[in-house]
Amino acid sequence: MTVAVQQEDLQILARTLQEQFLAEVPSGEVFQIKCAVNKDELMILTQHPVSINVDTEQVFSVIEEVLHSLAPYKEQRIQCFVRMLGEKLPYAKRSLMIRGHKEVETPIPEEEEMAEEADSFSSVEFPLAYSPPVSTSEDEAEEEIFDPLAGTPDLLTTPHRRQVPLVFLGIGLIGVVFFGGAGAYVVTRPCVMSECQEIQAAEALKTQSRQLLSRAKSDKELTTITQQLETTSAALTVIPWWSPRHQQAEELKSSLSVQSDKINQVLKALQAASVAEQKMQTPANSQEELKARQNLWRQAIAPLESVNPNSDLYRLISPRLLRYRANLKTINQQLVAEEKWLKKLVDAKAVAGVAARRESTAKSINDWQRIQSTWQIVVNALNVIPQTSLGYQEAQQLLLEYKPKLARARDRVTLAELGAKSFQQLTSTARQAKAYEQQKQWQAAVIYWERALQAAKQISNDSLYYNQAQSLIAPYSAALKEAQDKLELDNAWQQTRADLNKTCSSGMTICTFTVDEKGIIVKITPEYEQILQDSISEGTTNNSSAIVDVANHWQSLQEALTVISENANLPLFIYNNQNQVIYLRTP
Repeated sequence: MTVAVQQEDLQILARTLQEQFLAEVPSGEVFQIKCAVNKDELMILTQHPVSINVDTEQVFSVIEEVLHSLAPYKEQRIQCFVRMLGEKLPYAKRSLMIRGHKEVETPIPEEEEMAEEADSFSSVEFPLAYSPPVSTSEDEAEEEIFDPLAGTPDLLTTPHRRQVPLVFLGIGLIGVVFFGGAGAYVVTRPCVMSECQEIQAAEALKTQSRQLLSRAKSDKELTTITQQLETTSAALTVIPWWSPRHQQAEELKSSLSVQSDKINQVLKALQAASVAEQKMQTPANSQEELKARQNLWRQAIAPLESVNPNSDLYRLISPRLLRYRANLKTINQQLVAEEKWLKKLVDAKAVAGVAARRESTAKSINDWQRIQSTWQIVVNALNVIPQTSLGYQEAQQLLLEYKPKLARARDRVTLAELGAKSFQQLTSTARQAKAYEQQKQWQAAVIYWERALQAAKQISNDSLYYNQAQSLIAPYSAALKEAQDKLELDNAWQQTRADLNKTCSSGMTICTFTVDEKGIIVKITPEYEQILQDSISEGTTNNSSAIVDVANHWQSLQEALTVISENANLPLFIYNNQNQVIYLRTP
């Protein structure tokens, strides 16, 4: 192996270690790694600034991990050093013994053997980490000389290095001397031997994406960032599995994909919110449509609420999230209100059914009063449903149907009340007529019976009292006829009474009388009876003249009363003060 090839191998090894440090060691980007060969031993120097705290065990572990992945064909001893920049001597040292495969001779391959060597090269596992390459030019190597520990030889003391076969790098780096055929394909695959532009682009975008997200102001900019992440992630798939940067590529792909998924989740939520906002421009036509809008807002809000407030996306979504929550609250309030109005609509229909059933069985004024009250409840409930409610149109249609029923029920109640009042009046009139009959005031009795009968006939046939009124017409007519007959008799007896009054009041009150269908009843007054008794007493003293006068007067009274009785065609009864009949005449 030539000195130039050996130097290139050392540069590749240093770059591989540098990339692994970037991936695994904190502040790995500030470390410098140099490789050299001295007395057939590989020397690895790791340098770092004074301000960095270093876990030397981790440093040596990372170096050992890389060296094991590039296992040589035989055991090889490697010296590892760690020092601070500006210092001459390292402060940590570790000797590593890398046990390799079975040692075999490695002749310079003939042209026909290149394909087989290429296959062997492609089967080796390389380190996967990556960082920008470390400059390992020959001049720099001469400027920075290893300062070995006490008792150790200088690592890079001779400007002309011995031509030493770097057995350790035999498998991992032998591909650099291959030309043509499969070997050329292997070393020209992306990120195998050359600088990895795909990983550099991915690392750069991973860093820049935070700034891009923090400056994003629209959904379109988020979409652009997502496309960049997806494109850059897709570019990493060309890195073959045997590349030392394959693992780093996979990790970058995973990181970019996670970032892209988060942005896509936000974009999906924003799209759902956009659809919901468009729908809110027009009034909803049904409760189902309101619920659909509610679900859209929930689909938009839930993913956005899961975004960490410390995320770069949160600045963009925060004001929108506040607006979306307000819109969802509005929808929730509308749904609550609609449930209230729709329940009122359903309840109004149910109460209307009760009113209709009561109408079919109403028989009294109380029944119609309850029906009127029920229809009034229905109409009042429908009247309060606002124009903004989804049930407003249906409520108006029902009002067109229910208001006439309320009016009809009100009319029936009015008629029933009037009928009840009329019925009460006619029965009261009939009672008064009977009272006048009992007082023998036939003229008044006739007048009141006529009023009662007329009122009974005027009760309309749609009145609840019609049948009762009809049942009273016949007895009231008979009572009127009887009263009229009595009045006629009473009128005929007026002359009789006048004659009796004249007869009983001749100079003094001789008698009192009553006239009815039973006859003329005359009762001698105590004064007149006393005169009769006195005349009898005087007769005992032989005062015949006084006796004759009294007897003649009594005879004349009887004759006058008899004539009156004959004219009236009524019996005549004359009673003394002891209610004894002293004279009787029957027609």
